[in-house]
Amino acid sequence: MRLLVTGGAGFIGSNFARYWSERRPDDHLVIYDLLTYAGDRRNVEDLGDRIVFVHGDIGDPERAAATLRDDRIDTIVNFAAESHNSLAVIDPTRFFRTNVLGTQTLLEAARLCGVGRFHHVSTCEVYGDLPLDSDEVFTEETPYRPRTPYNASKAGADHAVRAYHETYDLPVTITNCSNNYGPYQFPEKVIPLFVTNALDDEPLPMYESTANKREWLHVLDHCRAIELVLDLGRIGETYNVGSGIEKSISEIADLVLELTEKPDSLKTIVPDRPGHDRRYLLDSSKLRAELGWEPSIAFEDGLAETIRWYADHRGWWEAMKGRAPVVESAWA
Repeated sequence: MRLLVTGGAGFIGSNFARYWSERRPDDHLVIYDLLTYAGDRRNVEDLGDRIVFVHGDIGDPERAAATLRDDRIDTIVNFAAESHNSLAVIDPTRFFRTNVLGTQTLLEAARLCGVGRFHHVSTCEVYGDLPLDSDEVFTEETPYRPRTPYNASKAGADHAVRAYHETYDLPVTITNCSNNYGPYQFPEKVIPLFVTNALDDEPLPMYESTANKREWLHVLDHCRAIELVLDLGRIGETYNVGSGIEKSISEIADLVLELTEKPDSLKTIVPDRPGHDRRYLLDSSKLRAELGWEPSIAFEDGLAETIRWYADHRGWWEAMKGRAPVVESAWA
């Protein structure tokens, strides 16, 4: 396989590139990344000459098409996206530019270059949110009801992917995943933010809606799911990728403090951001039944391993924290 991984210097993309290069060392692997504040070449430095790195924007049609042609790419896995809900509240335009127009530009390049497979990585948040006091879940048939600029931009990208399949017969698949965690995650997201703050005895900023829940998926379980979809998934189909493990923001803070042996006094309440979703939970039975996927990393084990990684890699995240464009305690 000759594989292009867009957003490959980001959190999930770099973990996927590492996973793929270890599993399939004979494949030709190209990482394509614009290196915005959340992308970092250091995330893939250990891959050395096992990869080709291209500094590029998915919204640049000439650069994208030239990369597809020059490296004779037959498969694209599109992770490239602006992904931080809080930043989307402040600067929504960049999200629609990258996530919608950028994805469409990449789709067009794939169509013109005859790429044999386009896999698009999306999110549970396109479906909207769920009541806290219900047993409802999102299925692949749930109507899209995005509530924030980030969610809407990802929904728009999903629609573009489907349109290119229906109109141009581009071979596509989509995965909608729950909240990921693990190594190399930029410390603006809640788990690495809480972990790095706890390690430095800094406050853990918890939104006022501390009971709001998320479904948590280790990034390597996500990578395995994408591999299965690429190998066995049906063209034109969408697959939800979720662990079934829900934790509230309050529970996450308590676990982080317990595992880092820090005091509860570090928990700090801050105002909710606008459009703060209550709960997400995916029904991933289609992925499990059709492709045989199951999550393999228990949440408590994965979180403990993640905390150890951040404790051992201060040189990676200490410099990055100053690049975060949003202060979560400043919504008031």
